[in-house]
Amino acid sequence: MGSATVKLAKLLVSIAAPVVITFICYGFLRVNAATVAMFYLLAVLLIAASWGLFESSVASVAAILCFNFFFLAPVMTFTIADPQNWIALFAFLATAIIGSQLSSYARKQTQAAYASKQETEQLYSLSRAILLLDEHTSTAGQIAGNVMQLFGFKSAVVFDRFSGQFHSGGKEPSAELAAELKESASKGIVAKDDVARRIVAPIRLGAEPIGSLAIEGLLLSDGAQQALLNLIAIALERERQRDETTRVRVERRSERLKSALLDAIAHEFKTPLTSIKAAAGSLLSTSVLTSAKNRLEPARELVNVIDQEADRLNALVSDTIQTARIESGVLHPKRRECRTDELLSRALRELEARRDGRSFQVNLAADLPPFSADPDLIGLTLRLLFDNAIKYSPPASTIAISGARQQEQIMIRVHNEGSGIAPDEQERIFEKFYRGPTNENHIPGAGMGLSVAREILHAHGGEIQVESEPGEGVTFTLMLPAENPAREREDAAHTRS
Repeated sequence: MGSATVKLAKLLVSIAAPVVITFICYGFLRVNAATVAMFYLLAVLLIAASWGLFESSVASVAAILCFNFFFLAPVMTFTIADPQNWIALFAFLATAIIGSQLSSYARKQTQAAYASKQETEQLYSLSRAILLLDEHTSTAGQIAGNVMQLFGFKSAVVFDRFSGQFHSGGKEPSAELAAELKESASKGIVAKDDVARRIVAPIRLGAEPIGSLAIEGLLLSDGAQQALLNLIAIALERERQRDETTRVRVERRSERLKSALLDAIAHEFKTPLTSIKAAAGSLLSTSVLTSAKNRLEPARELVNVIDQEADRLNALVSDTIQTARIESGVLHPKRRECRTDELLSRALRELEARRDGRSFQVNLAADLPPFSADPDLIGLTLRLLFDNAIKYSPPASTIAISGARQQEQIMIRVHNEGSGIAPDEQERIFEKFYRGPTNENHIPGAGMGLSVAREILHAHGGEIQVESEPGEGVTFTLMLPAENPAREREDAAHTRS
């Protein structure tokens, strides 16, 4: 039955009720006018409580006409002879209208309280359903289905702005509705259609919309609607945080596995390298190569190559082990007294075979003090920076190394004459596995060196910076705390005493 038919039926009943009362009271009961007025008033109040003010007002008018025509003298006319009857008629009219208004208001308040209670229960049920969502299924899709089921909507569609996907509790949204959802999510617009009983509203987390919701079938109160949108926003954000946590956990597990594998492989390399080194050392010291010098000179040169390359491989494996420990988070510097010139000399000796015509120009300040650090880790940092300078500078160029003390820090600068680094890449070069787009195809490397160097310096309380202009070369600056190991020992002894 349509709404127009229902309204017409209510209107007819509102008119018929006073007519029926009149027929019974006038034709059978023969009661007085006061009793009839009470029956009329009771009917008006019942209609107001059941249907509303309009229907009760129509019933009041019908009751007044019947009351006047059949019960107020002269009867069977709409005239009133006695002035007191006018007073009675107006009193009845006022009582009927005021009573119907109060009854209608009470009815509306009851309906609003019931609707509010029902919405609260539905929101509570939805919050419980959100807590029990299946983590292996789309959160937005489950929410759309729960919203549609719990609230009794004809349809419910959730649009996730970040993934760009629509999640429907029923049929898929039309192209028009999809466009409205996207507009609502991007501009924060609320679209309401009272005829279709449909609303499209943005889902906000803070001030920024993260999606939108379209519901059809009934309209919620403003408070319930906002509470529903907040619950959906919390659920979507919780899913995003869960996915982010899972991704970070997987990445960490992958990093630990990779580091453990790298560490294991590096240790496996140590065994054959030790054998090669021992055999080369024995050959170099044996009398076989010292006799018949001219005849065996090529063999001595080959053994020397084996010995040098074994040293180089041994250093690379040691660096790999240190890198694996850094990547796994197991980095505990074993500090002792270090001197800048000794660390630089050792690092340059280990890279001697890789210079390829490049020269190193070293300029150290005379007042550089000894400092407390792990010499193996700082040595690895220097080799990584020197190796980087060699790879990214042209052959026969000069790599300038300088060292000075500034306040409480030791500054070591390494400058190469390469092509330079663009400003937008200067921060990214310290990211793991990052390699510049202009160099990744023709310069060997994994993009780990600068990242490892920064981690080592951070573990020592230091820092690394880069300065570069395209075509002007690159300068890396290492900063280490100029801590005096002798003073540290004195302070520690003083603390113990």
